[in-house]
Order: sequence, then C-alpha cells, then structure tokens
Amino acid sequence: MTAVSGTRLAVTVVPPAHPRAREALRAYYHDIGGRYFDRPMTEAEVDTILTEDPDEDLQPPTGWFWVATVDTTVAGCIGLRYVTEDGHRVGELTRVYVSDKVRRQGLGARLITVVEQQARTEGVTSLRLDVRTDLVEARALYTRHGFHEVPAFNDSPYAGHWLRKSLQ
Repeated sequence: MTAVSGTRLAVTVVPPAHPRAREALRAYYHDIGGRYFDRPMTEAEVDTILTEDPDEDLQPPTGWFWVATVDTTVAGCIGLRYVTEDGHRVGELTRVYVSDKVRRQGLGARLITVVEQQARTEGVTSLRLDVRTDLVEARALYTRHGFHEVPAFNDSPYAGHWLRKSLQ
C-alpha cells in the first residue's frame, strides 16, 4: 500500500459488476458528465449511461478494471481494454477517474502505472486513449506519463484528442 496524505491506498482488480466497481463508475460518470453538461448528473442519467455503455469487457480475457480506495472510500478507477489495431493487440485506457478529494496527490499516476505493468505482463507494446478537450488536467497527466498526440483512431463524439504511448 502507498500513502496518500497520511492515509492508506489500495488499488485492486475487481470485475465491473462488483459493488465497488459500480460505485467507482457512478462517481466517474457523475464527474465527467457533470463537467460536460455543466450541471450535476441525475442518478437516472447515470443509470442510463451504465446501461447503454456497459463495461463487461473490462475483465479477463478482454480487459481489466481497477478500483482505488483510500482507507475504505472509493477514490478512483481505471480500465484497460484490449483492442486489435492493424493486427496487433493494443491496450486502451478507459474510465480513468480520481476523486476530487485526492486529486493532485499521485493517484492518477499510480493508476496509469498499474495499467502499464499489466499491459507489459501480457505482452502489449502500446497503449492508447482518447480524451475530451475540456479535460485539461487529464491530458497533462497523460503527457507527463509519456503519451503523445496521434491522429484520431475512433469517431467518438466526445473525443477531442487521441493519445498513444509505446511500452517498448
């Protein structure tokens, strides 16, 4: 475990249907949805997103999902989805979230490191992700961790930047 402001941090693999994962994903959608719409998301809106954009592939063999807790409180999450790109297996970061209560204390970096270690263990040599333009802090975090801008690799209406990192 790693200290975050005098507390204990745990980053644990959980299936997306696990209660802690659902709690983390709800917090993630409240955060990014609220920023996007510039208003709080309703529980019904989050329920709809969770139904329309399921995360079942974020478990082996197609991916992984981690939940970060500080003491006993969900503090963040990150997903790794495996995709095929030009005949190669690539890792795609998704559902990256750090609670505003622990932001700027290193949890985002820790989550990225966990994903990189898992991807390398499984022979993945490249990671990618897309991110909205308004998520300036997230883009800065990814850049600090070696991600660089690349041409669009999907047509997500929410993506404004596409990033990649070599793990070789």
